[in-house]
Amino acid sequence: MNVQYISDNTGKTTGVFIPISEWNELKNKYKDIEQIALPEWQMKEVRKRLEDYKNNPNEVQDFDAAMDDIEKSL
Repeated sequence: MNVQYISDNTGKTTGVFIPISEWNELKNKYKDIEQIALPEWQMKEVRKRLEDYKNNPNEVQDFDAAMDDIEKSL
């Protein structure tokens, strides 16, 4: 498999890029790979957070800043 790793500005791996042809092969091999089975409570939380963001788009913090705050409190 020809994957590419995606990193943040500190070099930490944050994601993986899979070429579309290989993704399609995986979908053919594993028919339910795209099905997401989240509990309803989790879907409600996601919807709430999206609504909060929509109503207050200037009151957000990027991932790196949020992680810095969390690490400081540990």
